[in-house]
Amino acid sequence: QVQLVESGGGLVQAGGSLRLSCAASGRIFRVNTMGWYRQAPGKQRDLVAIIDNDGDTKYADDVKGRFTISNDNAKKTVYLQMNALKPEDTAVYYCYADLNYGGLEYWGKGTLVTVSS
Repeated sequence: QVQLVESGGGLVQAGGSLRLSCAASGRIFRVNTMGWYRQAPGKQRDLVAIIDNDGDTKYADDVKGRFTISNDNAKKTVYLQMNALKPEDTAVYYCYADLNYGGLEYWGKGTLVTVSS
């Protein structure tokens, strides 16, 4: 059984920074892609950033230049450094992972990020 556990959410003022972490554990033979999605109240869950096992990254347009995704495949962990946070970044941030063979997808339970103005 695979688990994704997020940490690092919280309350921060606009312009501040937070760093999210997500560690995968369980029967993992291969990490294909890991990343972050977010869901604000009343909105759909959207991609924030994703990184594959070659280190290639993809970002949502509204976080480019402010957020940086990185990973440590040996630790099966993905990080999201969030700088210059804005109130509109307030959301529950979910860790995502595509693991093993066969394209199995997993989600964390989410961590709340609140940015005050």
